[in-house]
Amino acid sequence: MKTEDVLDIFRKAEAILEGHFILTSGRHSAVYIQKARVFMHADLTEKLCYALAERIRAEIPGSIDYVVGPAVGALIPAYETSRHLRVPVIWVEREKTIFRLRRFDIKKGARVIIVEDIVTTGLSIRETVQAMCEAEAEVVAAVCIIDRSGGKVDVGIPLISLAEYVVPSYDANALPIELAAIPTSKLGSRYFL
Repeated sequence: MKTEDVLDIFRKAEAILEGHFILTSGRHSAVYIQKARVFMHADLTEKLCYALAERIRAEIPGSIDYVVGPAVGALIPAYETSRHLRVPVIWVEREKTIFRLRRFDIKKGARVIIVEDIVTTGLSIRETVQAMCEAEAEVVAAVCIIDRSGGKVDVGIPLISLAEYVVPSYDANALPIELAAIPTSKLGSRYFL
């Protein structure tokens, strides 16, 4: 699956929004990718996650014990990707703002792949890596559906994306005048915690 195929799925689900958005990372953007509009359609989600599973098989040597999803936003793609890989899915959750593996016991040295939906700064992946290291897992790589950084983000492990969709994002103190003139919306899952 190529970038344009991924973006076509998001367009079909009317999931690429325009306005003034405060991203989950805290940065501001004129474009918001509302993944929930895609994930509400099982057929579209299956296509994306099947492609993620194929990329994992092609690019990650050795077996995988678990797929890990950062809660809440990546639970659906993590689950669906794990289904195609035929391995269990687990997830990390925030406990007093810090990701922890709370509901699962895993064996020491378990090989895990992190599945994320959209990456801008990579913070959720880095926090998930930390949680999995505390659980004594071996984090092999991370995969995402869309990388908004265009391959520039450093998550400390290999990051594989289905699509790179670079949309400028800005610090709150460095907004373009035309963006600053539009009222903001906050749609990211961290705002619900």
